[in-house]
Amino acid sequence: MSSTLSRPVPRRAVFGLMAGACGMAALGSLEGCAGRDDAQGAGSAAPIDSKKTVTVAMNASCEPAAGFDPLVAWGCGEHVHEPLIQSTLVTTDDEMNITGDLARSFVCSADGMVWTFDLRDDVVFSNGEPLRAQDVAFTVNAVAHGDTSEADLSMVREAVATGDHTVELHLTKPYNALLYTLAVLGIVPEASYGEGYGASPIGSGRYVLEQWDEGQQVIFAANPRYYGPAPSMERVVVVFMEEDAALAAVRSGQVDVAFTYPTHSDQTVDGYELVAYRTVDSRGISLPTVPAGGTKVLEGDIAYAMGNDVTCDVAVRRAINMGIDRQAIIDHVLNGYGRVAYSVGDGMPWSSEDMAVEFDRDGACALLDEAGWKLDDGGVRWKDGVRAAFDVWYSSDDSSRQAMVNELCQQLHELGIDAAPRGSSWDEIYLHQFESPVLWGWGSNAPVEVYELHYSTGWGNYPCYENAMVDAYLDEALAQTDLEASYPYWKKAMWDGEEGVAPQGASTWCWMANVDHLYWKRDGLDVAGQKPHPHGHGWSLVNNVDAWAWK
Repeated sequence: MSSTLSRPVPRRAVFGLMAGACGMAALGSLEGCAGRDDAQGAGSAAPIDSKKTVTVAMNASCEPAAGFDPLVAWGCGEHVHEPLIQSTLVTTDDEMNITGDLARSFVCSADGMVWTFDLRDDVVFSNGEPLRAQDVAFTVNAVAHGDTSEADLSMVREAVATGDHTVELHLTKPYNALLYTLAVLGIVPEASYGEGYGASPIGSGRYVLEQWDEGQQVIFAANPRYYGPAPSMERVVVVFMEEDAALAAVRSGQVDVAFTYPTHSDQTVDGYELVAYRTVDSRGISLPTVPAGGTKVLEGDIAYAMGNDVTCDVAVRRAINMGIDRQAIIDHVLNGYGRVAYSVGDGMPWSSEDMAVEFDRDGACALLDEAGWKLDDGGVRWKDGVRAAFDVWYSSDDSSRQAMVNELCQQLHELGIDAAPRGSSWDEIYLHQFESPVLWGWGSNAPVEVYELHYSTGWGNYPCYENAMVDAYLDEALAQTDLEASYPYWKKAMWDGEEGVAPQGASTWCWMANVDHLYWKRDGLDVAGQKPHPHGHGWSLVNNVDAWAWK
């Protein structure tokens, strides 16, 4: 794969989220933001043009615990997003194609083992020092061989600067999906990186960190040294608060944008509109494919119980996929704010149409009948002394997941399956992750999760399904030196006409919904084109904040 850019490309990628803490205390420092005419940056001494500033309320969990350090978790991890303060080697366009940011061009060797990036020569860090290939190599090696980063570059053997503006990434195996990680990995300066970087970051991105009041808010200001188009939104204030506090901030006019959930979607707020953004934030349950009694050992020699005597029957898994009314779940639980989901990442270039399954409850019951699962007088099925009963685990601190599991279990009862909702902490849920269905939230603007959730040794293979043909397709997808050429292989891993993980095949997951991300947005604010948001609810919204504008 190669790409050459003839001009700077504004960065507009949308990826995801992060981690942290906070509350209503931030509101006390937002005086002047209630009205757009005299908006004042929180904690800033200089007046702010009301047409060039915006205040966004994010969930408390969005505050980065380690600060704005790409070598830890800023921009990466379970929820990914553009790092804003730092530049990245590459980024994505509106069609999810990889294009350059720091890289003017990039090319992969024929064997897929070496990626070469030619860098811009006009980039400086916010401290005035030039950005060199050595800084890129330092950043990539620190992630690949360090023990602090939540980004995965384990497939990188070594990053080597072969000149001031050329860097090579030597891999241990072909792995083209590393480009999606590079699209959110902020480049840090080797000479200035060290302890305390997260609180005082130096970068070359669109914004600089102006102020961070831990537990309350962070303020970004436009970077005057940025090499690309100057941000139209010159100051961005992000306040961290829980949902009820965010709604209160909207009602008092103290924020311009605030996250919310479907439980508040029937309300109205003067001066604001409720907006829903399309996502690849997928909700689905894993379906263990092996009988009970096994043990799965993970890194660190941690052993987990593995297998389920009900879901190990492929007829049960197929019936669940066929017999679930996904639209009813969206209507009843999400107040209609979502789309039916059949896979992780529906609608992405690599997703397969063969994952779709038509709702047919009668057909699902017929499948179970044919497989020998007979109904007893109580309406529950049995086969060979095994009762069709299992727990469905979910995170108890998420009301929408609780409601979704309750609705799912009611529908499963109509199939003759006695499914019981089990809410708990993730610490307890993980003890059952390989033996019981669990409601998971996944989805990103990258095919990495497709690999990890379905590959035999993938970290997300909760169904414990192993298939050499599926693995071969997934490996072949990653081996392509052109991303577009990889798409057919991702799709064949789902279903190649004879086998795969699709509902008509191994049926290893039952995906139900892609949940919309809901926000209260002040009238007159244009947040530009929002690409599908990945799993998580926060930083993905502001990946293109430099292009926001007041009408």
